[in-house]
Amino acid sequence: MYGVVTRNADEVEMGEFDLGFYEVKDVTGRAAAPLPNAVNMVSCFGDNAAAEESPDLVPVDGRGRPATRDRDYFDWAYICPTHPEYREGLFEIIEDCATENGDVRLDDVGFPREGYCRCDRCERLFAESEFDDRNEWRADVITEFVAEANERIPGRTFLTLYPDPYPEHLYERAGLDVEALSEHVDEFVIPLYDMEYTTTYWLETITRGFRTLLGGDYDVHGAPAQTPFSVELYAVNVDLDNLVKAVEVVETYAKDVFLGYDASNAAAALRRKDADSRSGEVHRPE
Repeated sequence: MYGVVTRNADEVEMGEFDLGFYEVKDVTGRAAAPLPNAVNMVSCFGDNAAAEESPDLVPVDGRGRPATRDRDYFDWAYICPTHPEYREGLFEIIEDCATENGDVRLDDVGFPREGYCRCDRCERLFAESEFDDRNEWRADVITEFVAEANERIPGRTFLTLYPDPYPEHLYERAGLDVEALSEHVDEFVIPLYDMEYTTTYWLETITRGFRTLLGGDYDVHGAPAQTPFSVELYAVNVDLDNLVKAVEVVETYAKDVFLGYDASNAAAALRRKDADSRSGEVHRPE
């Protein structure tokens, strides 16, 4: 199955796509009304506008440095996952999305990086918790948030994962316990973005890594995988042949492939891929 990821409402119904993802809230803080004919997407703890308006929402590390986009390694500003009013606001948005379409995708879920957050509220909550290990506590915070969000989603819950399948990296970086999250998520989405896709070996490496991490279609005992995953590719101004090749590489391992933020180019690539596959067919007489 092929899908599109877009900020433009009319593009979710383009005929080349089996599924449309529509950004209702993105990392800039921009908001849009959810659609009934798309999987509505919510950027949870990435929000430049909220961070600029209320700096007290922003996570800090042990040295008091905020997780904002003007610092190295942060592409956008983060919001502390333990902030109760902000979380309630997210749940309201998720409920609005679920009212329009039962399937919802959660983006930008987790703590910003290792060492976050050490704000007064997080320090207090950790001290009051049952955990002695801060990583365990962070993972519990995120799993609890996703579980509460999932309770508000009557259909499928999609969750975006940072594209790092190396053991323990998601857990240590963002507080994402994949095994625990699998209990509340129907499908993970892995964004693998590149401006050109002139080489594809790294796409295979990462998608195969997630196949191992998440169990693939079947685990070593022959049981179905715990939670399937799909891959999201970047389609803006990417050469069609390169994009087609990227799709062919990742679909070897992923359940589905989604193409982001240039629906016309994405649709053209899928048409090219379909034409190439049919041109290889050989028809023989009965």
